[in-house]
Amino acid sequence: MERESDYELIDDTASKQFRFEIGDRIAKIDSIKAKDKIYHTHTQVPKELEGKVIGSELVRKVLIDIESKGLTLIPLCPFVATYIKKHPEWRKLVLISL
Repeated sequence: MERESDYELIDDTASKQFRFEIGDRIAKIDSIKAKDKIYHTHTQVPKELEGKVIGSELVRKVLIDIESKGLTLIPLCPFVATYIKKHPEWRKLVLISL
């Protein structure tokens, strides 16, 4: 069995999403990139994978990725915003403090 940290982050710019492919399931964050900003609009984890920390791990890996690219985050998705509130070390990426 894979651990959530083993999932490979896929930055699919064509479909404007970051995702994990877990078997035949996809956990994803929909995003819009505009210059040096990125808007996270929606996070979706399949029902079968809920409660397994996959959504949180996806957010964590996406935050690492956008930090490495020097982007500023606008978290429109409530799940992403809540994650950042619980992990204040990521507030440095947010355009407006949560």
